[in-house]
Amino acid sequence: MRQNDGARAMIVALPIVVGYLPIAFSFGVAATRAGLSMVEAVALSVLIYSGAAQFVAIALIAAGAPFVVSVLTLVAMSLRHILYGPSLMRAAGRPARFGGIWGFGLTDEVLAAALGAFARGQVFSDRFMLILAAAAYGAWVFGTYLGAAAGAAALVEWPIVSASLDFMLTALFLALLCSILQRAQLGIIAVSVLLMGTVGIVFSPVLGILAGMIGGAVFGTFMGPKDAR
Repeated sequence: MRQNDGARAMIVALPIVVGYLPIAFSFGVAATRAGLSMVEAVALSVLIYSGAAQFVAIALIAAGAPFVVSVLTLVAMSLRHILYGPSLMRAAGRPARFGGIWGFGLTDEVLAAALGAFARGQVFSDRFMLILAAAAYGAWVFGTYLGAAAGAAALVEWPIVSASLDFMLTALFLALLCSILQRAQLGIIAVSVLLMGTVGIVFSPVLGILAGMIGGAVFGTFMGPKDAR
C-alpha cells in the first residue's frame, strides 16, 4: 500500500509539475528583471512558495513599497490557506500524523489535486500527501532556479510565450478544480463569480476578489445544499 501511495502521488502530481515548471521559470526571469539576484529569486520560492504572492512581491519590491505594506499584502493574499488543512482533513475523513510537514506544500493546485484523488477513491495517507506536496514544491523551486539562471533577457524575444506563461498557473488550477466540481456546488460558484464581477467593475478588482470569496463562503455555509457542505 505504501508503494502504491507513492506511485499514485507521483501520477497525481505530474500535471502540477508540468504546470509549475514554466510558471516558476517565468517568475525566475521576472525576479531577475526586477533586480533580484539568482539567490534572492530562489529564496523567495523556497521561503514564500506562493505563485501569485511571489509575483506581487517582486512588483512591490520593484516599486519600492514599504516593507510593512509588502508583508501585509502578502499575508492578506495567503489567508485562504488557513482553510485548506481543515477542508482536506474533512474530505479525507481521518487525522493526519505529519500534517505539519506536508502542510507547508498545500497550495491551491495541490489541494485541488488531493481532493480530486480522494473523490476518485484514493485513501488518505501522510505518505501520499508528502510525496504530492514535495513533487510540486521541488518543481516550483527548480523552475525558479532555471529562470533566474537564464536571466532577465530570457523571454524578451518571445513576448507571446511570456504572456502565455502568466496564464498557465490559472489554467492549471481551473482544470484541477473542474475535475472535482459537483452540480450542488454550481450555485455557490455562480454567486461568487457574480459578486466578484460586479464589485470588481464598480469598485476595484481587489475588492471584487474579496467580495467573491466572502460571498461564496457565506452562501455555501448558510444557504448551500447540504451535500455541498
